[in-house]
Amino acid sequence: MKNVTWFSCGSTSAIACKLAILEDPKVEIVYIDTGSHHSDNKRFLKDCEDWYKKKITILKSQKYANVLDCIRKRKFVNSPFGASCTKFLKTEVRIKYEHENEINAYYWGFEAGKKEENRAKRLALRYPNFKHIFPLIELGLNKENCLSKLQDVGIELPAMYKLDYNNNNCIGCVKGGMGYWNKIRKDFPEVFNRMAKLERKIGHSCIKNTFLDKLDPNRGNK
Repeated sequence: MKNVTWFSCGSTSAIACKLAILEDPKVEIVYIDTGSHHSDNKRFLKDCEDWYKKKITILKSQKYANVLDCIRKRKFVNSPFGASCTKFLKTEVRIKYEHENEINAYYWGFEAGKKEENRAKRLALRYPNFKHIFPLIELGLNKENCLSKLQDVGIELPAMYKLDYNNNNCIGCVKGGMGYWNKIRKDFPEVFNRMAKLERKIGHSCIKNTFLDKLDPNRGNK
């Protein structure tokens, strides 16, 4: 049975993976590619591989090319119970991987702090068949600590952080609010316009009660 650490191209997962390697040099590093991340993620992933001195296993949905493709085919964006892209581009891919591998434990990049620690507890309860390890929480490390550690070892931060996004998620995350989408409108107008058109086509919006093409440019916080 193997231990697995999840890499997301975010700062916290990058440091969690390094800590996992220090604890278990044979741990497998796995990244799920949604097809909608910033192109700079390829550079960041390679930089981390060089730092880890290990290859990262890349998984990807065989059904959907990216977030827009998933939403278009499922005709569903999100709800209080989750987003279609999370379910089909991430969770479904992870479950397939679990069926094909014998897994003992997962290392996760949840950061220290009440909110993330509660998320970690819920995840462990939801998937009791595996051992769950949260190295950042154990060491009291938060996102700022992780960003600093990456810079200390000379790894250039992902482009989305440089553009002042809080997370290195997909460009145009359907879980984002008004301020987030207004920033996407400015930084990635083509992504904003494609999502706005798709919302109208399927009749569902990313933001509750507001279609993107009617979103006030001055609403919300990033």
